[in-house]
Amino acid sequence: MAGLIKREDIDEVRQRTDIKEVVDGYVTLKGAGLGSFKGLCPFHDERSPSFTVRPQVGRYHCFGCGEDGDAISFVQKMDHSSFHEAVEKLAARIGYELRYEDGGTGPSREEVGKRQRLLDAHKIADEFFRAQLLTPGAADGRNFLFGRGFDRAAAEHFGVGYAPQGWDALLKHLRGRGFTDAELKLTGMFSEGNRGIYDRFRGRLIWPIRDIAGDTIGFGARKLFEDDQGPKYLNTPETTLYKKSQVLYGIDIAKRNIAKERQLVVVEGYTDVMACHLAGVTTAVATCGTAFGTEHIKVARRLLSDDGSGGEVIFTFDGDAAGQKAALRAFEEDQRFTAQTYVAVEPSGADPCDLRQLKGDAAVRELISTRKPLFEFAIRATLRRHNLDTVEGRVAALREAAPVVAQIRDSATRPGYTRNLAGWLGMPIEEVSGYVGAAAKRAAAGGTANTGGAANAGGAAGPGGAAGPGGPAAAAPASGGPVFQRPDPRDPIAGMERQALEVILQEPGVLGGGAWERFEASHFTTPAYAAVHTAVRAAGLAHSEDPVAWVEQVRQEVPEPLRALVSELAVTPLPASTAEAMQRYCRDILARLFELQITRIKADKMGQLQRLDAGANPEEFQRLNRELMQLEMERRALRSDG
Repeated sequence: MAGLIKREDIDEVRQRTDIKEVVDGYVTLKGAGLGSFKGLCPFHDERSPSFTVRPQVGRYHCFGCGEDGDAISFVQKMDHSSFHEAVEKLAARIGYELRYEDGGTGPSREEVGKRQRLLDAHKIADEFFRAQLLTPGAADGRNFLFGRGFDRAAAEHFGVGYAPQGWDALLKHLRGRGFTDAELKLTGMFSEGNRGIYDRFRGRLIWPIRDIAGDTIGFGARKLFEDDQGPKYLNTPETTLYKKSQVLYGIDIAKRNIAKERQLVVVEGYTDVMACHLAGVTTAVATCGTAFGTEHIKVARRLLSDDGSGGEVIFTFDGDAAGQKAALRAFEEDQRFTAQTYVAVEPSGADPCDLRQLKGDAAVRELISTRKPLFEFAIRATLRRHNLDTVEGRVAALREAAPVVAQIRDSATRPGYTRNLAGWLGMPIEEVSGYVGAAAKRAAAGGTANTGGAANAGGAAGPGGAAGPGGPAAAAPASGGPVFQRPDPRDPIAGMERQALEVILQEPGVLGGGAWERFEASHFTTPAYAAVHTAVRAAGLAHSEDPVAWVEQVRQEVPEPLRALVSELAVTPLPASTAEAMQRYCRDILARLFELQITRIKADKMGQLQRLDAGANPEEFQRLNRELMQLEMERRALRSDG
C-alpha cells in the first residue's frame, strides 16, 4: 500500500533534479544571462519569451502570467498529475529510491527498472510500426488512411504505424534489441502458443496509445485483410502499464488544450480523434475499447480543473441505438462532474471521421458547437420510448423522466427543465413539478441523489496560486492574512530593495564576512519586500549553501500570497555575463543597500542633533557627532569597496 513520501526524500528529489533538463522536455530554452534561461511560457500564449528558469535555485517563473514553482510543480502542471505522482516520476528519472511513512510502500528500484524496460520496449515497437507503414507491404494500410482523409503528415503526427503480416516480425526486432522473452511476455504485444510467443498484432494498422506524459503504453490495431479472423479492432490487453479503464487515446496531444480551453470532447474511435484534431477540435480524446467510466472521469476532472468554476465535457456518439445507449451510460456518470456535460450527435448518424470526409472540417466544428446539454438528451431519449399521443403513454413518460430531472444538481437549472418537460409532454406544469419534487425526495431519502457537493469537495485549485499577471495578488488570502500590494517599479527605494533580495536569494554566499549581520539589521520600507526580508532572516544561513533548499526555506517563511514573489526574485536574471562580474554586481548591490541604511540612520541622528540643546547637554551632543562621523566613514568605505 502506498504511503506518504518522507519529507527528506522529497527535499532530496527537489535538490537533485536539474529543473532545466525537466523543462527542456516541454519548452525550448535559450540562455538569458549567467545561469538563467528563457522560453515561451507553456501556461499562456505569448510571442515574446517571459518564462524564466534558474537551475541554480531550482525554480521557474513566468513574468507574463505569474506561474511559478519548482521541478515538482512543473511536472504536476504539465502532466496534470498529483504531487505524489510527480515526485515518483522525478525520483525514477534520477534513480532515487523513495521511502514512505507509516510502513507504506512505493515502487522499488527493481519495479522502477522493470517498468522502464516495458516503456523502452513499447517505444522501440512504436518506432518499428511507424517505419513499417512506409514499406510496400503496408499499401493496404496507407490506402485505408487515405480513404478516410488522412495523408502522410497526419499519420506521422498521430504516430500511426503498421504491423507486418507474419508471426514474428516484431518479436525478432525486439529480441535483436536485447529483450528477453520473459520481458516481452509482460508487454501485451505478444501471444503465446505451444511453440512459444508470437506477434499479437499482424497485418494491421497500428495506433500507439500513450499516457498523459506521452509514453507509449499500448497499441490499438485495426483489421485490414479479410482472412484476419480476429475482431475489427484489437487492443493491448491489461498490463502493468496499460489499464483500459484509465486510458484515453489522444490525451498526450490534447491535454494542453483541454486545460487551456477547459473543454473535453469524448469521441468513439482513433480515426474520430484524428478527424477532430485535424478539423481544429484539439480537445478530443477517445476511450480504448471500454465505456467512459469513473477512472476516466478522474483524469478528465484533473485536466479541466473541475472545481465548479466552469468547463465542459462533450460526448459525441453515433446516432444509432448503440450510440444513444452509450450516451445514456455517460449520463449516469454525469453527476461526478461539476463541469457542464453535453452530447453532440449528428442527425445523419455520421461520426466525426465520416462527417469530415463528407462535409469537411467546418462540419466537425459545427457538430461540436451545436452540442446539447446531456440532461436534455437524456430526457428526450426517455420520452422517445413512450407513445405521447396517449394519456397512458404521457403518464408513463412523466414517471420515467421525472427522476432524470430531479437529478439535475443546479437548483437554478432544474425548474427550467421541469418547464421544458411539461411542454414536451403537453401537461400542466404543476403536475410535472409535483412528480419531479417527489422523485427528488425519494432520491434524497434513498441516499442516491447527488447535488454536486461531493464533486466540489477537494476540487483542484486553478493554476497560478496567488500570482497573477505581473506579480503577486493584492487580495488577502482566505484566512484573512495580510494584504500585499505590488511594489511600484518606479520607486527607487523599492527598486533598490528588490535588487538586494534578488542577490540574496540567488547568491547567498555574498552574506559572509559580517555582511549577514548588516543585512539582518537592514530596514526595508516596502511592505512586500519587508516581509521577504523577514522571511530571509527567519530562514537563517543554515540552508544557504544549497541554493534550492535556501529558496524553498524562504518561500515557506513568507505569507502564502508572497511565495510567487520569492520565486520571481529567485529567477530574475542578474546583469552579469561572467562569474567575476556576478560577484562584483552582488557586492555593489549590497554596498548600495547598506549605504542606504547608513543614510537613513544618519538622517535620524541629524534630526536628534538638531533638536538637542548643545549647551544643556554637551556630552550627548559630542556623542551624536562622533556617531555621525563614524557613519560617514562607513558610508565612504562602502562606496570605495563598491
